[in-house]
Amino acid sequence: MTPVEKSLPNENFIHDIIDADLASGKCKKIHTRFPPEPNGCIHIGSAKAIYINFEAAKKYGGLFNLRFDDTNPVKEDESYVRSIIEDIKWLIGGEPSGGIFYGSDYFEKTYEYALKLIKDGKAYVCDLNLEQVAEYRGSFNLPGQNSPYRNRSVEENLGLLERMKNGEFENGARTLRAKIDMASPNMNLRDPVIYRILHAHHHRRGDKWKIYPMYDFAHTIQDAIEGITHSCCSLEFENHRPLYDWVADNIGLEESEKPHQYEFARLNMTYTTMSKRYLGKLVEKGLVEGWDDPRMPTLSGLRRRGYTPSSILEFVKRTGVAKAYSVVDSALLEFCLREELDKTAPRRIAVTDPLLVTVTNYPEDKTETFSLPNNPNNPEMGTRELPFTRQIYIERSDFAEVPPPKFHRLKPGAEVRLMGAYIIKCNEIVKNENGDVTELLCTADLETGNRMPVDGRKIKGTVHWLSVPHAESAELALYDRLLTIQNVFDIPQDSDYADYINPNSLITAKNAKIEPSLKNAEAGEKFQFVRTGYFCKDSKNDNTFNKTVPLKSSYSQLS
Repeated sequence: MTPVEKSLPNENFIHDIIDADLASGKCKKIHTRFPPEPNGCIHIGSAKAIYINFEAAKKYGGLFNLRFDDTNPVKEDESYVRSIIEDIKWLIGGEPSGGIFYGSDYFEKTYEYALKLIKDGKAYVCDLNLEQVAEYRGSFNLPGQNSPYRNRSVEENLGLLERMKNGEFENGARTLRAKIDMASPNMNLRDPVIYRILHAHHHRRGDKWKIYPMYDFAHTIQDAIEGITHSCCSLEFENHRPLYDWVADNIGLEESEKPHQYEFARLNMTYTTMSKRYLGKLVEKGLVEGWDDPRMPTLSGLRRRGYTPSSILEFVKRTGVAKAYSVVDSALLEFCLREELDKTAPRRIAVTDPLLVTVTNYPEDKTETFSLPNNPNNPEMGTRELPFTRQIYIERSDFAEVPPPKFHRLKPGAEVRLMGAYIIKCNEIVKNENGDVTELLCTADLETGNRMPVDGRKIKGTVHWLSVPHAESAELALYDRLLTIQNVFDIPQDSDYADYINPNSLITAKNAKIEPSLKNAEAGEKFQFVRTGYFCKDSKNDNTFNKTVPLKSSYSQLS
């Protein structure tokens, strides 16, 4: 058992709650949802929320909805909607079982509930601006003050809300607030704003609406309309649950129609951030290529880098579902993918930084092939033939003119095994006018083609190689972790994340050589480049392979 496996939690308190609810008869059919806001691409932290809701519905034979929280048209965009749908289908392997919905589908019904609250004396139109609203709310140590507009008549409130809806007032001029308790120790219950004026074009509803509900108000209503039984969200919404329940208790729902909210600890991972706001800043400042940059923790970025849905879901499963705050080592995510690809990825050869080798005792016009396994761990994947000629490429790092101690690769006068082929000996070094090594002149023991030397001598080093006339050119994008700091919560709040971008998060090997079978690789196809790492054919750049994970963990200790 690896150190990673030893440290994995095995818990899911959400399932314990569902088991109890089914046993008591509180609910008969499980219905969950994932409610992303389409203001950016979803990331691996979102994958945890998707996993919790999707797996609960799947385990108990229920339904799982995707519902967009599109109540803030200022920040939202249709391109994010399309991206999120694509990401979720990719992650769960198909359409959400309960369907795809939008919060904007329910604007009319949400407005009706707002009218009911006014008529019941539980909501009022407030003329305070947002700064004044915040001032009147008080603090954790001081109770809030009632708005001077709190006791408006039902008729006046209804009239003003209608005029707000018709677009008669400027942004920020008025809000609709729930009338709850300005002295409550929970700040979210101090007459929260439930509608604000926004003169903005909505990506689905156009210019019809001039007012938009706040998430804390709309969320409960949307869950109730869709029949959600277990509304699971991350722990930062725990203090919002009393407001969620207040809405459910005051809009006229039957007890059986009331949804319930449950909170879990969000996923935090070393060397990256789960803040969409900061990820968006990286995109805006051009510090990354876009939301799908393979260094980003977004699902689109991870997919482009070469991660699989099964490895991501396995990672989330291994982190556990609990309420305790934690930061998960990003090495665990790598481990989950490496464990999968070790069994499934075909082995191929790529030379990152080529150094020319001429085998002087090999005929110039001869080409032969050597058989190499496609995956030593999976014999059923068979073998492939790799051509060998007089001139080959090896990795420049596999040669040292003045080798360090215990250097078991090629050096003057020494022998190495060419992987799956001959043993060669370095006899002469060719340099250019700058003193750089440009070529090695070697001889091959032609009796050792993939065989042991007849004299019994032991060869310690093995290097990979490619035939010069058969090798294809390619670029290798050598990705590393995004940030230089392990725990993003150690970054001061007023700091710019740009100060912590890893300068080596992307190094491009522009002159790499790959074996001929890789020329026709499909976008997204995954390979192990022997002795180098796991790579994926890029989906945007036809001649680029992205490094997904190294052969061994390069991050912090796993114990």
